[in-house]
Amino acid sequence: MTGGSIALPPGATFREETLREPGEAIAAYLRCVEIAPPGLQFVALGAAAGRVLAQAIVSPRAHPARARATVDGFAIRAAGPGVRRVAGEWGADPLSRCSLGAGEALRVATRGVLPAGADAVVALEDAEPSGDEIRVPPGLRAGDGVTAAGADIAWGETLLEAGRRIGAAELAVLATLGTIDVPVCRRPLVAVISTGDEPVDCADSPHGARVRDPKRDAVGAILASLGCRPVHVAGGPRDEASLGQAIRGALAAADAVVVIGGTSVGERDVTARAIDALGAPGVVVHGLRVKPGKPTVLGAVAGKPVIGLPGNPASALMIAEAVVAPVFTRLAGAAPCPQALYEAVAACDFIGRDGWTWFVPARLEVTPAGLFASPLPLRSAHASLLARAHGYVILPETRARVSAGRPVSVRPFASGMRALA
Repeated sequence: MTGGSIALPPGATFREETLREPGEAIAAYLRCVEIAPPGLQFVALGAAAGRVLAQAIVSPRAHPARARATVDGFAIRAAGPGVRRVAGEWGADPLSRCSLGAGEALRVATRGVLPAGADAVVALEDAEPSGDEIRVPPGLRAGDGVTAAGADIAWGETLLEAGRRIGAAELAVLATLGTIDVPVCRRPLVAVISTGDEPVDCADSPHGARVRDPKRDAVGAILASLGCRPVHVAGGPRDEASLGQAIRGALAAADAVVVIGGTSVGERDVTARAIDALGAPGVVVHGLRVKPGKPTVLGAVAGKPVIGLPGNPASALMIAEAVVAPVFTRLAGAAPCPQALYEAVAACDFIGRDGWTWFVPARLEVTPAGLFASPLPLRSAHASLLARAHGYVILPETRARVSAGRPVSVRPFASGMRALA
């Protein structure tokens, strides 16, 4: 194998002494696997919300092109006598030939272009009208009540960087500049394979030991929130040969593959061996020094990420949220952004393990004394665990406990947020 990957003999599994801390593991993976940038496509302005900009947006002109009023009132030249004659109303048409005469005032509306010669606007409520005259309040200066030409956007200014996710503020800029065809990153296609013979489709009725599979659609929702297009691979391959065949077929059509399950121990640890058999670099990281999610696999085949998530629902979702999200963020072309945090007080002890990273689901409660966080019992097999939480607390290797009454930071889930109680 190449690129720092780990060769796995048949029947082998990860060794605890080789497990990596999650942040170190992702950094090593991204150094080894060069993720190709997504392609570019153009979408209509009305369809651009939530997409990722593929190119920087540079202003082709200054905005506003001419000085404009910020209030309803009277356009004047600030220097001059305290009383001005109202000579009429100035329209918003920038091609109007009318200009301001000496000692005159012209009515203007908010955002209206200033007439030639005007450098200030007296707000309607500040003017003292008397017949066809107004009195200028003392202290009015040039620039008051005015947005200067180019004050909002300068010519040639880079307003939005490539990799930025488009929201309401970005749409306002694009609309202002007249960008009706928006350059965005193509959403990468990520195939999701859920392994095992116990899970059944959500539309089916499980019998005996079989259960509905909650992981496939939930992991797909996380991928969608990161800017990817999940597609579910039918069937649930369990043995190494059929799983390898399913991954190979998925890689032919998709930009990446996520395998859920098959990352246990011993003979049941088939995902890593199936990935390694498909080509370089194969498995780069096999197992993390983390709870939940120790049997996570980070691999790639011919530059396409192939990620193995644990089979337990809470573990799979937590690792997708807290560990491998940077891989799919990069695949989608999005720039990394700082993560929002709830700053709370621990209502009771948060307890992890020395030398390990623990992700502890937390419930938040608003009280008259402030925002308090309580840990939820960590049950990896529980499908409802993360739905009961507002987010999770990271206990790093060097801090295995946050005592009750101490400050604690709770990270909300990227794919959905619950209302605070």
